[in-house]
Amino acid sequence: MLAAVDHVQLAAPPGSEDLLRSFYVDALGMTEIPKPPALAANGGCWFQAGAVQLHLGTEPGFTPSRKAHPGLRVTGIEAYAARLARHGTRITWDDALPGHRRFYAQDPVGNRLEFLEPDDEP
Repeated sequence: MLAAVDHVQLAAPPGSEDLLRSFYVDALGMTEIPKPPALAANGGCWFQAGAVQLHLGTEPGFTPSRKAHPGLRVTGIEAYAARLARHGTRITWDDALPGHRRFYAQDPVGNRLEFLEPDDEP
């Protein structure tokens, strides 16, 4: 039986680790966590905020997916969107999901990310 999502793996081009660190740590407010030594040799980097982990692995010939994305639940979505915008991230609001406020953004290598917060109204 499934119990939880342990992490989400996203791809990135080789050599993009510094760009990823800047975005995921500075803009998103995540903490970089060490990769196990056997995996660190492959490049990439891992990030965590609370129980949420995002693993960015390098992939030669990387092309970002236009549709696939993690959905990241946030609190204070307006303030979070403003934080990302201050870091130069383009925000695209979407009101198509009933009962939620949400927006999309892209990391610096083009990975699509969804940020959402349930409405306060019953």
